[in-house]
Amino acid sequence: MSSVETTTLGQLTVPRVINGLWQLSSPAWGAAPVSKIRREMKRYVEAGYTAFDMADHYGSAEQIFGSFRNSLPKDVQANVICATKWCVFQPTDPTPQFVRAAVEERLKRTGAHTVDLLQLHWSDYSNRAYVTALQHLHALQHPSNRLINALGLCNFDSARTDEICTALGPGVIVSNQIQFSLIDTRPLYGMAAVCVRHNVKLLTYGTLCGGFLADKYLGSPQPDAYDECMTPSQRKYLDVILSAWGDWSLFQRLLGALRTIGDRHGARSIAVIATRWVLDHAFVAAAIIGTRLGVSEHTSDNQRVFGFRLTPEDNAAIQRVLVLSNSRGLVAKMGDCGTEYR
Repeated sequence: MSSVETTTLGQLTVPRVINGLWQLSSPAWGAAPVSKIRREMKRYVEAGYTAFDMADHYGSAEQIFGSFRNSLPKDVQANVICATKWCVFQPTDPTPQFVRAAVEERLKRTGAHTVDLLQLHWSDYSNRAYVTALQHLHALQHPSNRLINALGLCNFDSARTDEICTALGPGVIVSNQIQFSLIDTRPLYGMAAVCVRHNVKLLTYGTLCGGFLADKYLGSPQPDAYDECMTPSQRKYLDVILSAWGDWSLFQRLLGALRTIGDRHGARSIAVIATRWVLDHAFVAAAIIGTRLGVSEHTSDNQRVFGFRLTPEDNAAIQRVLVLSNSRGLVAKMGDCGTEYR
């Protein structure tokens, strides 16, 4: 079994597959007792998946993670990474006191003295105080008053990411968390160049399109978006596939191409090939894979993401399908990265 690949974000070393805790925000993804969730977290850590992504509005994700990490031996705790978010949805005047209070709330909920990676989401672009907020967050990285280790963005578009990185200077912003997959390729058309210019890496979500980029959907009929078994994520990504990217027939052709590629690489799954495609882009630090802790698990399949790279032949086969889709037109159809959240 291949070892877990790692990368660096500032001073942090993180695995290139991060455990996403969005599913803890609602029972719509299934639910499990906290004790079982913590046991599953421990199993992920033991397998090398030591980074967890969460946010201030993901239900009790921060508290559950914090209690789990603090239950570990001290030497293990030091290697378990908390990537959380401060999400500003309402008009805000980000004074130094207001910003510090938001960070201190993250620390209280996670039971920590420092936030490993603090990511800012800012809904209202017309209020450019996001730059001011990030300057105050950066001040909390000063060694004499360090409450934040690394500072990142969440769902910022190319223009604002470029603006922010220019205003704050080199090395301050280490990451931007946005949607990126074989279906949503918008980061290729603008964001990638910004990442290279400022040495910023992407943390990507939606990599598996809510689970649709998987073997179980190869050869299956088009799902009903209103089926009670569909998760909120699946409804979201099914709409993108059908109304923005292409249609179910073309999606089946993509799944077929991924299945053929997987067979060439030791019968790896469609999900593994789809994740590897994202990770093979140099501007991507890691893919965030949603974890339905205590409900389902994919650690053994995730392990197969590592130890190989897609070949030129593989990428050509994928591209032959993508050119038939509206991949290049998604920015015009949906707006740049993160626009759908504004």
